[in-house]
Amino acid sequence: MTTTSEDTTRRDFLFYATAGAGTVAAGAAVWPLVDQMNPSADVRALATISVDISGLPPGTQLTVKWRGKPVFIRHRTEAEIAQARSDTVSALPDTDARNPNLLDDTTANDANRSIPGHEAFLVMIGVCTHLGCVPLGDGAGDFGGWFCPCHGSHYDTAGRIRKGPAPENLHIPPLLLSEDMVLTLG
Repeated sequence: MTTTSEDTTRRDFLFYATAGAGTVAAGAAVWPLVDQMNPSADVRALATISVDISGLPPGTQLTVKWRGKPVFIRHRTEAEIAQARSDTVSALPDTDARNPNLLDDTTANDANRSIPGHEAFLVMIGVCTHLGCVPLGDGAGDFGGWFCPCHGSHYDTAGRIRKGPAPENLHIPPLLLSEDMVLTLG
C-alpha cells in the first residue's frame, strides 16, 4: 500500500523530469535556428584585413575589398592636402567627419578624416552615400577628389561631399596603422 507522500514524491519527480527533458528538447530544436544566423566563415575571415601601404607612392590610390565593399587608400600629394585644408568646414553640406576612430560629432576637417600622424594617407569606404555606387577617383569631379557618375555626386580631396545628391561624406572605416606602415581595417 502506498502512502500519499510517496505518490506526491513520485509525481513531483515525474513533473520535474518531464519539464527538464522538454527544456533540453526545446533548446536542441532552437539552437540550429539561432546558430544559422551567425556570419559564415568567409565573412568572419574578412572582418579584419591588413594591407602594407609602405610602398604606395604619393598621388596614387590603392583599392582593397573589405567586408564586401571597396576601400580607397589614397596617398595624397602636398597639393591635395593643402586643397583639403583650405576649405571651410562650416560651408560643407556634411560637417560630420564620419570617422568611427574618433568621438561622435567630430567636425569634418582634413585632420579628422586622415590617419593621425600620417595625414598624407586617406582611407575611406568607397561607396557613394547617395545610392551605394562606387565613385571614380584619381582627381575626378569638380573638386579634385572623387566623382560618382551615376547621380553626379562630387567629393573633394578629403572625401567630403561638396556637390550632388549624396547626403554624407564618404565614411572612414575602423583602422589602425602600425609603425611599419601596415594598415589594419576592422
